[in-house]
Amino acid sequence: MKGSTIALDQIGTRQAAAQMVDGVLEDFTIDPPDWVIPPETLFRGKFGRPVKGMGGAFVDLPDGQSGFLRQTKGLRPGDPILVQVTGLAEAGKAVPVTTRLLFKSRYAIVTPDAPGLNISRQIDDGALRADLDALARDCMDGAGESLGLILRSACLEADEATIADDILQMRSLAEHVLADAAGKPELLVAAPGAHELAWRDWAAADTLDDSLGSFARHGVDDALYKLTRAEVGLSHGASMVIEPTRALVAVDINTGPDTSPAAGLKANIAAIRALPRQLRLRGLGGQVVIDLAPYPKREKQVLEQVLGAAFKRDGRDTVLAGFTPLGNFELTRKRDRVALSVLLS
Repeated sequence: MKGSTIALDQIGTRQAAAQMVDGVLEDFTIDPPDWVIPPETLFRGKFGRPVKGMGGAFVDLPDGQSGFLRQTKGLRPGDPILVQVTGLAEAGKAVPVTTRLLFKSRYAIVTPDAPGLNISRQIDDGALRADLDALARDCMDGAGESLGLILRSACLEADEATIADDILQMRSLAEHVLADAAGKPELLVAAPGAHELAWRDWAAADTLDDSLGSFARHGVDDALYKLTRAEVGLSHGASMVIEPTRALVAVDINTGPDTSPAAGLKANIAAIRALPRQLRLRGLGGQVVIDLAPYPKREKQVLEQVLGAAFKRDGRDTVLAGFTPLGNFELTRKRDRVALSVLLS
């Protein structure tokens, strides 16, 4: 099926959304289980005890939960503090939080304590940038130097009235939250749900199907089933096996029946290009170790270039550590999603 589709559906009682491009699942999101504190959740917390040797401090959150904060300068135990969740934590551990708050919508991001008006670099039309700059200045007039604004690339497809309304809503939310900094630990802004995330972060699609059963109609259910399996089929009979453990994610690349001299190189390139999408959709992060198929050592630099390009396009926080003495390739990737195996269990 050619073209792009956004399907909004439910899995059990939880909202879920899928982005299909030419019949391939490009992105997927689902509301997390109740025990997960998702990224972007914003709390009023209480600054707790610094932890020597860890470069940070614990923050008391509501309902006996805790966060771990690294920006501790000028804070004292007991101080009320506004924090936002930045990632995921294993069960029973403190979630990572930051004092650098973001109020994000489809067209605008308001940034407290980061002044300035910025426009996405993807908007390169000079006249449009000038119009957006004037619009932003009007909407942020009187906000003072404490609030900054970023206009997102989605502004390319929107009219000025829609963008202005979005800016003003995010500005109002930011001002209300910042004025509510005193008091006991409390949830102030919940993280967006799956359907809201799809509207906010995904480009407009050719088709929007928001009725129940949309996942079955557009092949999402089949794609999710494949993601629950370890083996991923590649071109020319090659494959890779992705297996998460407690310590790391192991990726094993195999050439399959191809016995040509370039079989290893072809399998490695195909796997590397598919890997960022597979990790994203499976919700896998942390340390990733890739066991490459045998290849001519003179092609090592080619594989490094393919790895760099593949993960750069993906846009996630990834550090390419390089080859190990045993010839494996290591990288680390931010844990920003719950593992799909947990979400669908």
